[in-house]
Amino acid sequence: MSDTDNIALITKDQPTTQPATTISLATHQGRKKRRILPTTSPKFVVGASLVLAIVLFALVAPLFTQNPRSTANAALQPPSAEHWLGTTKLGNDVLAQLAVGAQGSLLVGVVASVIAIVLSLVFGVFAGYLGGWREDGLALITNVMIVIPGLPLVMVIASFVPQRTWQLVAVFLGITSWAGAAYVLRLQTRSLRSRDYVYASKVAGERSFRVILVEIMPNLLPLLTAQFLFALIFAILGEAGLSYLGLGPTDSITWGTILNDAQSGQALGRGAWWWFIPPGIMIAVLGAGLALINFAIDEVINPKLRNAPDAARRVRKAAKTKGVAA
Repeated sequence: MSDTDNIALITKDQPTTQPATTISLATHQGRKKRRILPTTSPKFVVGASLVLAIVLFALVAPLFTQNPRSTANAALQPPSAEHWLGTTKLGNDVLAQLAVGAQGSLLVGVVASVIAIVLSLVFGVFAGYLGGWREDGLALITNVMIVIPGLPLVMVIASFVPQRTWQLVAVFLGITSWAGAAYVLRLQTRSLRSRDYVYASKVAGERSFRVILVEIMPNLLPLLTAQFLFALIFAILGEAGLSYLGLGPTDSITWGTILNDAQSGQALGRGAWWWFIPPGIMIAVLGAGLALINFAIDEVINPKLRNAPDAARRVRKAAKTKGVAA
């Protein structure tokens, strides 16, 4: 008997530890998971590139620009080699204001979105897990906040505060934009609390906080990320809108305050397009980048969105096949 036959007999006699179909299924699932990661999505790549470029601009550009509040320059100068984006009515360098304004807008957006997510966790995750009268009480507050329009409420509050810091504006935006995310998180947590592994942790005597942190929160990370990005977009656009109306920070420079200065300085009537177009483009680009990242994460969370392009391609292919056959 040859060595090949001996190896075949040994392999035949030994029990297989895992069926081939299981290995194939696991491999297929692993490939499927790798395929649906948001980092492989073109939307995520484009959106992350736009956001990263703006963040780098906010961090690096202020180091190479002049004082954004300096009035030593000539007023309303168009873009030139000395002032790449021209100057304002007071002689401020627009590029310097744009760079510092990027920092202000990003800080307001990040702080406001963190506040919104923390409140969403308290009123959403804890309410969905605890249940009973505690869920009813927290859900009542959430429903009331959903009914009240957020941005008009911020406008009313800000109008009563004459001196507004960017931190105060961020708090205003954060406490008025958490209710929608809390509602979604509460429904998802109610679904997760009935899972077997959560019930096993309860039976084992684990504390509620540890069960939420270890068993439930990891399953909510994609949803939390999507809600954080949505809150970030809302906060940046909300701050820009408030500042344009004169209700934004009074001690800081943001993209919204630049637009407000351009509007009050009649930049449009004077043809000073370099004063209001750059901050508008920056707001649009940042919002588009965050929205693309959010869409990429939504495709991971929602299988219908992820499979929609494949289904559309199959429909088009079937239509072409029928057309050729006809």
